[in-house]
Amino acid sequence: MKKIIWEGAEWDFLLEIVGRSVIMFILILVILRLSGKKGVRQLTLFEVAIILSLGSAAGDPMFQEELPVIYAFVVLFSVIIIYKFITWLSSKSVFINKILEGEAMVVVRDGMFDLKHEHDGDFSKMEFFSELRNQSVEHLGQVRMALLEIDGSMSILFYQEDEVKYGLPLFPDDYKKVESFQLYDFHACMYCGFIEQLHNRESKCPRCRHTEWSKAINTKRN
Repeated sequence: MKKIIWEGAEWDFLLEIVGRSVIMFILILVILRLSGKKGVRQLTLFEVAIILSLGSAAGDPMFQEELPVIYAFVVLFSVIIIYKFITWLSSKSVFINKILEGEAMVVVRDGMFDLKHEHDGDFSKMEFFSELRNQSVEHLGQVRMALLEIDGSMSILFYQEDEVKYGLPLFPDDYKKVESFQLYDFHACMYCGFIEQLHNRESKCPRCRHTEWSKAINTKRN
């Protein structure tokens, strides 16, 4: 433990490390403010990659005696200038903007999950359930359209109260596979949210061909 924790440490250098850390921390805050973003939630993948690439430039001078802090100043401010230039370039070109930041993805359309992205590696229905529940959505029949923005936030357009229809429930107590069907009851496909009146438990969803159904609900938003 002695070797791991303090053996070989230069005690005179510890105070310098504290000073270097304070300087680099302040510099990082300045760089983030210069980027124009107000929070991590607003960062795109491109911006996260920029910040991660600055980690070594910001961290190494905090404790490596042979690296003067001025090197980090040059690296960080060079990167922020490049970032500003690329951001300006992407604002002038839709093509470049899509390459750097991607585009919004439709998650729900007309009360059902959009199937265009069902084979995307990042498509996780349970994550979308969580995002929708966080915005007080009880079932898909309340949602006209939901978009997953490029910064990871969810934008939702709701149906008017008199337009709410039967939809797939999103909360665990109601999101359950139905074992016995009652005639004229509305049921929702547990995969895509398609609504159907069923009497046969083996019925396939005409939209996605899955066979698991949950009882649909049509409660209004509070």
